[in-house]
Amino acid sequence: MARNKKERSILGQITDLSHRLVFMLMIPIVISLVMMLFYAGKYHNSIDRMETVANLKTVVNEDIPGSGWNIVSGRETIDESRIYSQIRKVNDTIESITEQTDEESRLSLIVARRTMQTLENYVDRIRDNIKNDVPVVENEAVLEEVRGVASLVDSMFTEYIEKEINSAERMSLSLRLWVLLTAVAEVLIIIVALVVRNRSVKATAASVRLPIERLEEAASRIAEGSLDAKIEDTNVTELRNLTIQVNTMADRLKEMMKKSSQDARNLRKAELRTLQAQINPHFLYNTLDAIVWKAEAGEKDEVIHLTSALSDFFRISLSSGADWIPISQEKKHIEGYLKIQQTRYRDIMDYEIDIPDDIGEYYILKLLLQPLVENALYHGIKIKRGGGTIKVSGRLEDGYLVFCVKDTGLGMSPEQLHDLKERMKKGQPTVSVGGGGFGLVNVNMRIRLYYNQADDLKIESDAEGTSVTFKVPCRTGEEIYENESVSG
Repeated sequence: MARNKKERSILGQITDLSHRLVFMLMIPIVISLVMMLFYAGKYHNSIDRMETVANLKTVVNEDIPGSGWNIVSGRETIDESRIYSQIRKVNDTIESITEQTDEESRLSLIVARRTMQTLENYVDRIRDNIKNDVPVVENEAVLEEVRGVASLVDSMFTEYIEKEINSAERMSLSLRLWVLLTAVAEVLIIIVALVVRNRSVKATAASVRLPIERLEEAASRIAEGSLDAKIEDTNVTELRNLTIQVNTMADRLKEMMKKSSQDARNLRKAELRTLQAQINPHFLYNTLDAIVWKAEAGEKDEVIHLTSALSDFFRISLSSGADWIPISQEKKHIEGYLKIQQTRYRDIMDYEIDIPDDIGEYYILKLLLQPLVENALYHGIKIKRGGGTIKVSGRLEDGYLVFCVKDTGLGMSPEQLHDLKERMKKGQPTVSVGGGGFGLVNVNMRIRLYYNQADDLKIESDAEGTSVTFKVPCRTGEEIYENESVSG
């Protein structure tokens, strides 16, 4: 990099630095403004918290005991009553406010939260007494306890509000003190600035400040992950080498992060290939037992049928190590799997495959559908009384392949569905197949990794069954080969 003819050192311009004293006049103003905003924000937050706690007093003093009376008197059942949701609302609000409150006021909220647990225990006793047909008079006694605990919580809320009011008063005093101090400081700085300004000779602020700001801006962008940030050349000697080194550092960091990212992707691919290779031995044992049993029974056609299906299943599972296969092969793979499983679960399982032949030549990542079908069988159909049907469908839609595996099995509860979606968001594979959702979580990870897309599996489930849908880009064999060559 050639030297700039206008390059000057900082030492040659140091006499002009006195002009920067003018900026010192802003320091007290800025400090005053910042402190005013700071205390105003704290005051506003304190008011909000007091208002929120005041609203909770009504819930604790009136709503919860009122709901308890409706339950005890038989006007409402536990399910119809909102008493538990009211308790949860109070608990959640207390926890939220506790995190925002300083140590002095927090103790009242902590004690209130623990007391709410006692109140909830009394409500649980009312619920259990109703289930056990305990006389109403006992529930009335428990309800009195509920009212007493609610009154105690209310007093703790009152204590918290009083502490917040005292804290707000102290903040007001501190703010007034800061305003006074900054006013005195500003007067002193004005006097000093006027004296020094008359002795200043040349300005150096612009020539020094600009390259430093560029360095700061570039360093900030690099810290945020923008490694393409470059710093323009400077005519300040002391900053010239630093600029070169920061640019070099950004280039090297970019190369290292790219290599690290590629290594991580390769490692994840290797781990997922290992998961694919872990074929369940019980499936093989059970299938071979079924073949032997059919052979002993003299059912020649069934033996040929099962052996052919098992051969297709493992041949496509291995696919000579290939990660991508035609849809026709994936369809054949799940057909072989379902044929085998129908032999074992003939009385409880039916299946239907609706994947048109005209999309059979497109390629997808192998073993995407079979884990979803397996999940539908073992966690839907098998555990439902009377069994059900598994339907696998596929279609071409706006340049994407859309697949759906739907069953009429037992379905999932809202809690189970929420837990499964959370596990998919975290991208962590399940350790045990017995835990449920193993295939869904890992299929979701593989779609994210290999297709480089953020869309998760779309899962819908209720008492009538579960459907799992995913969408991936439509790719031909030539496109797959080109992508693999580039990434390899």
